[in-house]
Amino acid sequence: MTPTLKKILISIILIGVLAALILPKFRLFQTEAKNTAADPRQLRATPVESYIVQPQVLKERVESSGTIIANEQVDLKSEVSGKVTGIHFKEGSQVARGDLLLKINDAELRAQLLKLQQQKSLAQEQEYRQRQLLQKQAISQESYDQTKNQLENLDAEIALLNARVDKTELRAPFDGIIGLRYVSIGDYISPSTRIASLQDIDPIKIDFSIPEKYAPVVHDDAKIQFTTGSRAKTFGGTVYAIEPRIEQETRTLQLRAVSPNTNAELLPGAYVKVELILEEYPNALLIPTEAVVPEVQGQKVFLVRNGKAVPQEVTTGLRTEDKIQILSGVAPRDTVVTAGLLQLRPGAAVNITRITE
Repeated sequence: MTPTLKKILISIILIGVLAALILPKFRLFQTEAKNTAADPRQLRATPVESYIVQPQVLKERVESSGTIIANEQVDLKSEVSGKVTGIHFKEGSQVARGDLLLKINDAELRAQLLKLQQQKSLAQEQEYRQRQLLQKQAISQESYDQTKNQLENLDAEIALLNARVDKTELRAPFDGIIGLRYVSIGDYISPSTRIASLQDIDPIKIDFSIPEKYAPVVHDDAKIQFTTGSRAKTFGGTVYAIEPRIEQETRTLQLRAVSPNTNAELLPGAYVKVELILEEYPNALLIPTEAVVPEVQGQKVFLVRNGKAVPQEVTTGLRTEDKIQILSGVAPRDTVVTAGLLQLRPGAAVNITRITE
């Protein structure tokens, strides 16, 4: 066999081997193509997660920080100087308005008062005799007027001494809880001496501020929710006073709210986190923020209709921590795609793997 014939024979053998390997795969490819063309439903659907739109209550909120203050609070001090002769309260106890709390020595004042009362008794008798004589025209009107004037002066001096005696008694100006005591019996105190503190803590008040941009929309009776650092419980309150000016340094508006505190769970001075509710929308349409796809000309979402992804332009409103309000573009019970958005194309078939409401 010549070398040329040998080469031809080898080439024929190699071609036969390659044909034997390729032909089955080619037939398999033809079969798959034929099956696919015959049944388009065999196309692979994109797996997605979705959310069913439902009307919800949406509250427009402003977060701030604030401080709890007492409804009423005062540092108890005496109006006069003197030695303490009696302490009539227990630290940390509840007291009522008008209760006697502390007594200062008034012995000298009462002695002066007794002297004036005796003088008044004599002056009353003298005035009576002078009045009888005046009726008989035995004395002049001037003489009677001098006697009457002395009696009236004594009445004024007695009233002044009674007022000074009253000031030796310290009484509760309102109902509340009295704090720690800083004086003892026998101490000499003056009007600058702090005796104790008195606090009315039911209800309590909350002072906080908000940015000035919210000034036009905040109003009396606005609701708040707040928490303290020591409790996980959420408390409620109502705004009842608004400062009529903006703080120039901080550009904030000062507000004050009130909250019931029947069980004394809240104490003045505590730090609080406040949520001010500016507006409430009872039938807002909210969807997860990740469902919104930003575009050059606006925003859109993908709705699932008849098993396919349908793009829909939307107008958004307020945001919460994880959701966004939709003002137009979706309706209640619409199904919005929340996950798998990167693989979606308009009209693409979808396979919903998870649905939330």
